[in-house]
Amino acid sequence: MRYGIYGGSFDPVHYGHLLLAESGLCGAKLDRVIFVPTGVPPHKQHQKHLPGEIRAEMLESAIAGIEEFLVSRFEIERDPPSYTVETLRHFRSKLLDAELFLLVGADMYYDLPNWYCASEILQLAVPVGVHRPGYPPPHVEVLSGVTSSERLRIFRDYIVEMPLVDFSATKIRQNCSSGKSIRFQTPHVVENFIHSRHLYEEP
Repeated sequence: MRYGIYGGSFDPVHYGHLLLAESGLCGAKLDRVIFVPTGVPPHKQHQKHLPGEIRAEMLESAIAGIEEFLVSRFEIERDPPSYTVETLRHFRSKLLDAELFLLVGADMYYDLPNWYCASEILQLAVPVGVHRPGYPPPHVEVLSGVTSSERLRIFRDYIVEMPLVDFSATKIRQNCSSGKSIRFQTPHVVENFIHSRHLYEEP
């Protein structure tokens, strides 16, 4: 089995997230994509997010009925901060015979060398660089300082394209707080979830 690990705040999940996951699933010929809502990322410890359980619920409602998509609560149930390398170690210990892939947008792909234990991350999983709007396409050469030439040759086959749509969780939160529409930016079930619980509205 080939599993794609896709981490993010998903606050809230929107069509851009789902299209990135689908692009990675198809482009890298994966069997499953596991969405991993972050607990407290080390670079966002001072940012305020909805509780992880609520973000996980929104994710589950968005992907309901899609067999290839799963949600893991690993990061939101452990002590912060959340490091990608620890998440990959967890899945490596649970999915012993699986191949692991790490789904990352182009912006994150270029930042990978700066991540904690970057070399180990690139040994545990193959990064799937997804070309997103507003960023140059991922180039494996940016990883040359933190992995071997043999690994780089493998990584070259895992650059995929996604539809050039530009959705933003930040913009959705802003629209909610100002009473603007978020229709067609996130699945209808997630839109209803947000409105029914008055999420992101100004107090």
